[in-house]
Amino acid sequence: MRMVIGLTGGIASGKSTVSSMLSELGAVVIDADQIAREVVKPGEPTLEAIVDQFGIEVIQRNGHLDREKLGSMIFHDAQKRSALNGIIHPAIRERMTERKRQAQERDEDLIVLDIPLLFESELTYLVEKILVVYVPEDIQKQRLMQRDEIDEHTALAKMESQMSIEEKKDKGHAYIDNSGTREETKTQLLKILQTWGYVNNDETKS
Repeated sequence: MRMVIGLTGGIASGKSTVSSMLSELGAVVIDADQIAREVVKPGEPTLEAIVDQFGIEVIQRNGHLDREKLGSMIFHDAQKRSALNGIIHPAIRERMTERKRQAQERDEDLIVLDIPLLFESELTYLVEKILVVYVPEDIQKQRLMQRDEIDEHTALAKMESQMSIEEKKDKGHAYIDNSGTREETKTQLLKILQTWGYVNNDETKS
């Protein structure tokens, strides 16, 4: 059974772990974060549009985007963040749609669009099923603080810049509780794929 799944979750929920598992199971994973890096490379129209909006100071001497400087400009400014999203999101959406089309033309059985801001960016129409990687908010906060080496205040600000993980959990077709072991996470993933009818890979039948 061919299927297009949207994979999403909250920051520091461990979505990349589930993405890797899906790839190991034979899925074609189209990663929005990777494409986001592609579309702002030197020479890309998206990068030129960012410079027009935010100024040449967001470009490093080597011609690449200064992500840290741009991030500091938009982090506490919703209007600037919205302006940046208005530039980047259409470029990401166009490239992801093209990659999905190419995968479908190759008759790939399982295509996964790995999109952290799937709901926020209103991209749910691109997929047939939505799988949310979930952890309780207290665990999410602790993991984020440890991962990024930041204090609680900064971690909460980052979490609040996205839709809450509880809301995402309720909006998806299924969710994986990723607060346990890797084996527990994989067991949940295989069960969901079986429920959805994807049993092409031998490992999903075990």
